Amino acid sequence: MSSESTTQQAARGPYADPTDPALPSSSMKLDRSKSALVVIDPQNDFLSPGGVSWPFFGESIVENDTVEHIRKLFETAKELDLVVAVSPHYYYPVDHYWHFGGPLEKVMHSINMFGRKGPTTLEEFEGSGADFLDQYKPYILDGKTIIASPHKVYGPETNDLVLQLRKQGVSQVILAGMAANLCVESHLRELIEQGFEVLVVRDATAGPRVPEGDGYLAAMINYRFLAHALWTTEETIRHLKG
Repeated sequence: MSSESTTQQAARGPYADPTDPALPSSSMKLDRSKSALVVIDPQNDFLSPGGVSWPFFGESIVENDTVEHIRKLFETAKELDLVVAVSPHYYYPVDHYWHFGGPLEKVMHSINMFGRKGPTTLEEFEGSGADFLDQYKPYILDGKTIIASPHKVYGPETNDLVLQLRKQGVSQVILAGMAANLCVESHLRELIEQGFEVLVVRDATAGPRVPEGDGYLAAMINYRFLAHALWTTEETIRHLKG
């Protein structure tokens, strides 16, 4: 699926923006000198057909061409020498001794999502569900990309992402990754509270399709209220290169 077809798709159907919105349109202008691409959980357990969460997220990922759109954002950010950061999700054996958790936390622990052997070892990490997609590794493992410490539930309050961005002089964030109504939305909310201007790339994310509801639709509704801009990958790249 091309960016063009995804842009057209975003303009219609259940995810279409309202034709007569009550909220003002975005006035955000990207400044490459203070912008960063932040990608949440670009990991196999979300984005690979072999990942443990694919049965819930796969349909939305395919519809949005999420994997390729994230790759294009990585590629463009590197071409333009933007700050790039990844906020990953890892669970170590000790985390499975938590005394309580929300519904999705319980599921993630039960299916060993993002499971690693420990914080000081890469044993069995390569190719695991916690590992990054192979097509993203040239961008992530180039020695320049910030790989933040892991967030443990949904938001960046418990990792060093905000510190890393501040130390790079970043005040605008281009937000992409997984999952739309969970970690991406939680990062969006916290980054806004921390004083960042945040653009969400609407087709570089995806949400679950479950009996409880359409997570992607829920996220799109909230993004319209919260994000400083909500653009497609195509629009984002055009603004960055403009």
